[in-house]
Amino acid sequence: MRNDPSSLNTGAVLHYQTDGAPHQPPLCFVHGFMGSSADWRPIIGGMDEQAFCLSVDLPGHGNSLDCPSYVYSMEGATQALADVLDAAGIHRCTLVGYSMGGRVALYFALFHPERVRRLVLESASPGLPTEAERAERRVLDDQRAQRIEEDLGAFLDDWYRQPLFASLARHDLVEEMVRTRRANDPSGLAQALRGLSPGAQPSLWNRLPDLTVPTLVLTGAHDDKYRAITERTAESIPEARRAVVPGAGHNVHAERPQAFLAHLGRFLGAT
Repeated sequence: MRNDPSSLNTGAVLHYQTDGAPHQPPLCFVHGFMGSSADWRPIIGGMDEQAFCLSVDLPGHGNSLDCPSYVYSMEGATQALADVLDAAGIHRCTLVGYSMGGRVALYFALFHPERVRRLVLESASPGLPTEAERAERRVLDDQRAQRIEEDLGAFLDDWYRQPLFASLARHDLVEEMVRTRRANDPSGLAQALRGLSPGAQPSLWNRLPDLTVPTLVLTGAHDDKYRAITERTAESIPEARRAVVPGAGHNVHAERPQAFLAHLGRFLGAT
């Protein structure tokens, strides 16, 4: 039987929830930009009898508000994630990250490899390879952050009109996405976007061959941009396998949760 989620924040600056039995193998889920730990409930609902599931709110998202300023960076966010694992009594886990959360998960796995048993990267990028690209992205994300601060609702309407999220409409998910994202604090989202932007983090492309943990690199068949990124990512990681999910776009776990669960289950069961 599924346990009610517990909020455990002792010793951690980020809010998180746990589900399932603590004696089961631990899984840690990290959401994408403007999401929260609640985004993973359908996935955790299919896993919590065979895993001890932890889902975290990234800085400026969900209930992780008023965080210290250092947390709004890739290095700070990954240290805060390590503190969450410590507070939950988890030394080593399977780490699952989506989009922005996938970048955090990848950074964590590279700089805290002793804490990661397996890694799942859903629609995630290792970053932008050149300083010129990073500088351009910093400017763009600062402009986006200003729009969030001025009018989150208008920003969300425009955000989900991007081609990257077109497949959400096929699954009737846009209205629900907008509703849940509006619950976030605009100033927190803006601070997170500036600090955790691909323009603010170092490129991790050259570090991928150093990643020694088994890794699942997953994306949707309708996500042309990230299909190319994940193909190159998987080729660069020694122990990576790649999965492309038909009928899904950027947000595979929301659009096709059962397919996501099937891939995750096979990956966790692989030797």
